[in-house]
Amino acid sequence: MDCIEALKTRRSVRVYEDRPVSGKLLEEIVDCARLAPTAINIQPWDFVVVTDAETRRKIASIADHGKFIADAPVCVAVFCNNTKYYLEDGCAATTNLLNAAHAVGLGACWVAGDKKPYCEEICHLLGAPEGCQLISLLAVGYTQEKPTREKRSLDEVLHWERF
Repeated sequence: MDCIEALKTRRSVRVYEDRPVSGKLLEEIVDCARLAPTAINIQPWDFVVVTDAETRRKIASIADHGKFIADAPVCVAVFCNNTKYYLEDGCAATTNLLNAAHAVGLGACWVAGDKKPYCEEICHLLGAPEGCQLISLLAVGYTQEKPTREKRSLDEVLHWERF
């Protein structure tokens, strides 16, 4: 899929087919995430790919808006070391992962991490080292739905020279 098409057609997916995603595809999308832009090239991220059903169920029970993680074949947790721009860097990596998943024919949905009350519990569950920040959780899999949620038009959001 062309990059512009992927960016314009990606939508959050919360309903997945009950079939596994190959390790090769998962490596491909995480590889795209690790190539995201980062402040002064610090690259503070680590990615935990969770395919174990019981662990996904535990994550889903902890994350208040991520119950669908239990039904996705994969959850990718994005962590960053606590650097000055960890949140910006981790969000850039998360966005790359979402777009890469769509480009290879997978659906995905971003579930918040940073600043959520369950961060510490997820970090402990997934064995994150001290000082790691949970940025996001991403449900990933083959989609059973075709989300069509409308986005604001370009005319509504584009301003030239001044707001």
